[in-house]
Amino acid sequence: MVEEKIRSIFLDYPEVIYGFTDIAYSPYADTYQSAFVFAVPYGEQLTLATYSEERFERGIQDARITVEEILVRLKKVLDESKVKYDIPPVVQSNETDLSAPFSFKFAAVNAGLGWIGKNDVVITQKYGPRVRLSAVLIDEQFAYGSKILKSHCPEDCRKCVDACPYKALHNVQWNMNSFRNDIIDYKLCNEKRSLFLPALGRKSACGLCMAACPFGGFNNGT
Repeated sequence: MVEEKIRSIFLDYPEVIYGFTDIAYSPYADTYQSAFVFAVPYGEQLTLATYSEERFERGIQDARITVEEILVRLKKVLDESKVKYDIPPVVQSNETDLSAPFSFKFAAVNAGLGWIGKNDVVITQKYGPRVRLSAVLIDEQFAYGSKILKSHCPEDCRKCVDACPYKALHNVQWNMNSFRNDIIDYKLCNEKRSLFLPALGRKSACGLCMAACPFGGFNNGT
């Protein structure tokens, strides 16, 4: 069974959170029935006290290596099972609407991995927002996770909002009907991060809103 084979991969990655969801909401629904989405924790789980842009970027890249390892194994299982699948790109289609062809974030909340925080990032109970998402579209049905329909962030928490140096966050609680514009001035965020291209050769990772989040095992005493 394909689902059992996929789940067996993650016996080697006990730290990774994963789940399945239908994608009836997506344009890809005409070709694929489901999405498998997983969240790999950053290599270093930083707080504001330990944050630096360089360390944050390094943690992201550590997680990226694990994501790529897992994708290789998933492709092998799906190829051997002769199942139609696609790995959508994580990159944005353009610098105008700043959206990817398939939203990993929306798949994650539909699969029950977490919710969208006031920082417009998926918040997981275990790691907070300090995870890298990936997804695979698969033309099979699975046991789907329970959709998360609204934020679990405390109404009065604004730690990520206050941590943003550009005041791009609107202090708005997310629910399944929210739009990105409601939560964040994403164009301002992108513009400010892009200012670092000449110096860094990439956009600034700027993870202050994620480092500030109180969710995560090291912050809540678990």
